[in-house]
Amino acid sequence: MLSVLSYGRLVARAVIGGLSQTESRDYSLVTASCGFGKDFRKGILKKGMCYGDDACFIARHRSADVLGVADGVGGWRDYGVDPSQFSGTLMKTCERLVKEGRFIPSNPVEVLTTSYYELLQNKVPLLGISTACIVVLDRQSHQLHTANLGDSGFLVVRGGEVVHRSDEQQHYFNTPFQLSIAPPGTEGAVLSDSPDAADSTSFDVQLGDIILTASDGLFDNMPDYMILQELTKLKSTNYESIQQTARSIAKQAHILAYDPNYMSPFAQFACDNGLNVRGGKPDDITVLLSIVAEYTD
Repeated sequence: MLSVLSYGRLVARAVIGGLSQTESRDYSLVTASCGFGKDFRKGILKKGMCYGDDACFIARHRSADVLGVADGVGGWRDYGVDPSQFSGTLMKTCERLVKEGRFIPSNPVEVLTTSYYELLQNKVPLLGISTACIVVLDRQSHQLHTANLGDSGFLVVRGGEVVHRSDEQQHYFNTPFQLSIAPPGTEGAVLSDSPDAADSTSFDVQLGDIILTASDGLFDNMPDYMILQELTKLKSTNYESIQQTARSIAKQAHILAYDPNYMSPFAQFACDNGLNVRGGKPDDITVLLSIVAEYTD
């Protein structure tokens, strides 16, 4: 079994042919997804790339590869609202914009903004709340551009270490930044952030970099060192190996979420905020696992 460091070296074999040659080649993402709904429908996707109330998409355009994860707020069932409808439609709209070429790779916030305002303009309002994270690889520039609103997010791993990560956005404990369309009469009582408030970053990536994009169901239950341990299971650049590792990560997070004696990252954060909490955090879990590779048609 290859370590993450050895794997990165294997994928980056093109460097042997010269740095200038590598820099002239387009990059792409090889991506697999896996997830678990909180209602125990393990690994089962709803229509439209949804695990429980989480949603995601994977889209390709001639200029870029684009990924997204959104986490619908389950509490809205109290209003008779299916939370997965909002997050799922938000991600499907982002996916459509990418496939139609209606985006600029260096501006993922615009993809999120356009999608959200399309939902606002529906004749029949689609009620709900969701966090969102968009990741874009510009094939020619070899840059990753990201937009993250709330507590979903991403990690970039190189040489067995986390070299980039998203910043979690919270108003206060367990209340992340979020997009929302509120039921009539409740607008003032519901938090609603502008998509422009999303934290955006841009940075270079290298062949062999591992990008993990996920909902908070993963990050609330698995610290970085556990994720890095799971990533050592990557054996090759092919899709099957990436899919197997994505499933292993999601499964481990799902198991930990229901362990009452485990001091999860969420429990630790709760303790830091003066709450006496222990155990995992049962939640929907979505994992998109990507490898930066040379582009092939």
